[in-house]
Amino acid sequence: MSDPVSLRRRAVLGGGLAFGMLLAAPRLRADLVAAVPRIRPAVVAVGTYQPRRNPAFRFLGTGFAVGDGRSIATNAHVVPEVLDGERMEELAIAVADGQGTAVRRAERVAADKDHDLVLLRIEGAALPALELAPGDSVREGQRIAFTGFPIGNALGLVPVTHRGIVSAITPIGIPQAGARDLDPALIRRLSGERFDIYQLDATAYPGNSGSPVFDPHSRQVIGILNMVLVKRTKESVLSDPSGISYAIPVRYLRAMLQTLR
Repeated sequence: MSDPVSLRRRAVLGGGLAFGMLLAAPRLRADLVAAVPRIRPAVVAVGTYQPRRNPAFRFLGTGFAVGDGRSIATNAHVVPEVLDGERMEELAIAVADGQGTAVRRAERVAADKDHDLVLLRIEGAALPALELAPGDSVREGQRIAFTGFPIGNALGLVPVTHRGIVSAITPIGIPQAGARDLDPALIRRLSGERFDIYQLDATAYPGNSGSPVFDPHSRQVIGILNMVLVKRTKESVLSDPSGISYAIPVRYLRAMLQTLR
């Protein structure tokens, strides 16, 4: 049985921890409030443009500017492999400016299908590029946020920010109990490179694929939100995918940019 002195010490320590969390909460909110205006101008809608289609711009996912501001990072599954050349369909991005939404042509310049990443190159003026985190210092429990287009253009192409934490750093594919639980995507993942991904305690939607996941304090990108590749391998045994969100670590994007240099 604990003595009264020990109980009082625990009460003081517990109270101090709770007080510290209360003091930290306003700072964390202030970090995110300051970060969002810096992040949003770099976030774009990724899709295809066809002049005679209605709407001419077809939304497919989220991307963000990196490097010199003319490179756009997104998920590889967001970008179609084949375009309708007869109908003049082209890759494009849409970015909000002061007077509405501007659509700009894009072309694919690099792809890493193993990690579901692609880099696009856009025409015109550079966008404000996001800084990528330089190392692999992400920790479980770390606070994060991500900005993108969670419902596509249904409510207008307005970037939306969600926040949460890194709830786990976990392998993208896990061995299954029986052969009937395996599918081709999971077999390829288990037989090839097995890498860790970030499991997030945060709400994301299909349109968020390709969104930058960032540290609200440093404003550096630590990952790229992925709602297709990971669920297909991580949750293959589930009949209905969970509401858990995932992100690909930014080190694979850094490697792509390095090869282009």
